[in-house]
Formats: sequence, C-alpha cells, structure tokens
Amino acid sequence: MTLQPQVFDTIIIGAGAAGLMCAGVAAMRGRRVLVLDHAQNVGEKIRISGGGRCNFTNLFAKPENFVSQNPRFCISALNRFTQHDFIKMVQDAGIAYHEREHGQLFCDNSATDIIDMLVKRCTTSGAHLQLHTAITGVEKLDSGFRVETDRGIFAGTSLVIATGGYSIPKIGATGFGHALAKRFGLRVVPTRAGLTPLTFEGELLNRIKDLSGIAVEARIRSNKADFTEALLFTHRGLSGPAILQISSYWNEGDTLRIDLAPGQDAFDVLITAKHATPKQDVATAVATLLPKRLAKLLVDEAGGPGRLCETGDKTLKRVADIINDWRVTPSGSEGYRTAEVTVGGVDTRDLSSKTLETKTVPGLYFIGEVVDVTGELGGFNFQWAWSSGFAAGQYV
Repeated sequence: MTLQPQVFDTIIIGAGAAGLMCAGVAAMRGRRVLVLDHAQNVGEKIRISGGGRCNFTNLFAKPENFVSQNPRFCISALNRFTQHDFIKMVQDAGIAYHEREHGQLFCDNSATDIIDMLVKRCTTSGAHLQLHTAITGVEKLDSGFRVETDRGIFAGTSLVIATGGYSIPKIGATGFGHALAKRFGLRVVPTRAGLTPLTFEGELLNRIKDLSGIAVEARIRSNKADFTEALLFTHRGLSGPAILQISSYWNEGDTLRIDLAPGQDAFDVLITAKHATPKQDVATAVATLLPKRLAKLLVDEAGGPGRLCETGDKTLKRVADIINDWRVTPSGSEGYRTAEVTVGGVDTRDLSSKTLETKTVPGLYFIGEVVDVTGELGGFNFQWAWSSGFAAGQYV
C-alpha cells in the first residue's frame, strides 16, 4: 500500500536563521508550513554565534557589505526587510541588546533569546517544526513537491531550501542544498570557507610561530578589499577580525598586503629616531610602533639589526616598507571547521531577487547562506538570513 503524504502549503528544509524567519512570515500569512531539519535542535549557528550572545545584525548593513558574483542581487531583499525591521522585532519581543564597535548588535543575555523569538513566531502562527528528520528524497510533481524522510512523506506546493553551507560541520552543516540545486539543474558558484583564519607553511610559518598570541591593529588588503581591524598571530598563521574579513575575498595563491602601523609613516618615525637617539637599536625604535617580538622579526627580515646610527637610510626604508606594507602569501585557511560562513553557493542568476524563487523550477526557493551571497563579519550574514527569509516568506 502506498503511503499518502501529509500535505502542507509550504515545506522548508532547514531550521536555521533563514528557515525560521521564512516559516514565521509564511505562517503569519495563513500558509500551512512544515519546517524539517536533521538536527536535534533549531538554530544551532544562532546559538553559538557571537560568543553565545548572537551578533544578530549590524546598524550599518548595506549591499556593499556582501560578497557575491552578482553584488546587486541582495539589494531587493535587504531593502524590503532592513536591519531596522529586525531590530524592531527584537524590541517588540522584549529582548535586551547592546551595540559594540562598528555597529554590531548583540543580545545582553543569550543567543537563545533570538531562537526563542523566532520559534514563537512560527508556532503561534501555526507552523509545524519537525527535527531529527533525515531527508531521503525530493521529487518535483505537477502539483508541487514530494519530500521523503525517515519519519514520513510530505507534500507541499512550495519548497524552500534553507540548509546553509559547509561551515562548521560539527553542528551538522552539509552541502545538501548545493547538491539539490545541481540536481534540479541550477548552477552553483564554487564554494570556499569564509570568515576563517589563514594559515602558513614552511619557512614563513617557522618565522612567525613564536609570535603566537600577539595582536595589533592592522590594515589588510587583497583583491580590492580593504579592512582595518585587529590582527592576531597564531601558531598556524594569522587570525583576528581583519583576517576573518579578508578571508572571504582571498583566493588561494593571493598575496596579502598588511600595514602593521596604519596611520603612521614608519620611515618618518625611524628617521626622526635616528636623529634624536642615534645609538638606539633599530628594533627598539620599531618597538615604539609594534610589540617587541614582532619588531625584532620584521627588522631581522629587512636585514636591519643594529643601531640607528650604523644603519643606512635605504635599510631603514626597507624596514619601514615591511612595517607599512608587509606582503605575505598564506598557504591556505583553517577551512570549514572554523569558518563562520560558506562563500559561493546557488548562483543568483538562477534566482529571482524579489522572491528567491528559482527561474526554472516553479515553487522552489533558496534562501540564506546556501545562496551565493556572503556577508562580512559583524552581523551581516544574519541580516541576509532575515532579509532573504522574509522575502521568500511573502510568496511561498
């Protein structure tokens, strides 16, 4: 006997930020909504984000904060549900929050406040959440979609894929959404780890590994991207906000240009010191700009150890150039294990920017991180989840 599927208007696969947002919006429109997820808990990435306090959006979110092969794609969704719209949701839910640097907003209490708010919006509007459910098959029918799982068969007019990317596999992240997109004939932009530390190998790693734990403010450039934030030396390479930011723009083989003393002319500092305290060691003079261990490494690298009075201006210029324009080529990144996001994903050329529906498969939608739209560090990826989930929720 053939099992009859349970019928819904909208089936959403993925109970993360985008999926929960979409479910709440659709259910509030009176749609019969089912949310499926293989995880045992909803919103795991929300729960662990921001040190457990969830950097849920950014006051200054704008399209320029997103990486995509089509930078204009995100504009429609971001304009129709802005950071201020989500902030109002947070305020209406009575969630206390605070602003940190660069417009980042965090919960005062816990990231679970955001999860609880989203789940409540779903359940009070009639959406059904079914967790710990493995998807075993998805089929397009004339009337919509048939979704087979290890806990039953379901049918829906609309199917929304909100399964995220590969980042942080230990919380259940997979490439399910990308594989499904390809099966339905959609293009997928090659993926890579984003917002992740970068690593070194060989001689370069040997030179810097003793700097582990040192942090400095730095300006970092690569592929026309430019960030000035904290940089942290690690036992494997470089991390810190500046590195996480640039990692989403960096491709393997690219050289980073790093100004370790942004806003200061290192050569001018060294020449001034040479006239004022000529018997001072070069490394000591550089240490007025940088931590001592880092200063010594850079001076040694430039071939300028010794006293200022014994060091020619050309050598001092080499030292200064390394300080203000240190060029290093990472061997790779920490990968999806630590990456906060997945860069790349479902090609936006195959989606409607207004509805997030696929252009070739009516009723099939992709939202959130699974799409080739990646936010910078600072709450932007969550804002894309809210905005894309809201946009699709108006139509599914």
